[in-house]
Amino acid sequence: MIWTIIAIVIGAIIIFITSPTSALVGWFLNKFTTHPKLDPNDITITFNGTHLEKEEKNRFSEYYNEAQYVKRNHIFPGTEKSFLYPETAVIPYVINIKSRKKEMNFFLYHYDDHVDVVKQWKKKVTSFSLSSKHLQNFTIAEKA
Repeated sequence: MIWTIIAIVIGAIIIFITSPTSALVGWFLNKFTTHPKLDPNDITITFNGTHLEKEEKNRFSEYYNEAQYVKRNHIFPGTEKSFLYPETAVIPYVINIKSRKKEMNFFLYHYDDHVDVVKQWKKKVTSFSLSSKHLQNFTIAEKA
């Protein structure tokens, strides 16, 4: 009797490990995603020292969430500062995310054909490119 119960419990554990639920897989993948989805309630967006208002912030975060991930830009050790503060005339949008124990900063630099995003989390820096006409138009329209 006891061996039957142990076998059923071990079988259930093995089945769960070999085919986890989609919610568990989604949570695990979101932990390691490069282009995370933004929640407008957890972020503050600044451009040239001024904060975006609620409607603009919601629209900007919607455009960011809909943007297509293009590629990851490789950062070699020691060159993090050149990605965080590049020598360019483009003024970045700075997104500060605070939720629970997480605090991240995103710097968005817009160009004619793409948007470069530099993600800073603790001492780690990653960079990637996005493609979004709405986000590019939003940044160009707000800059002018």
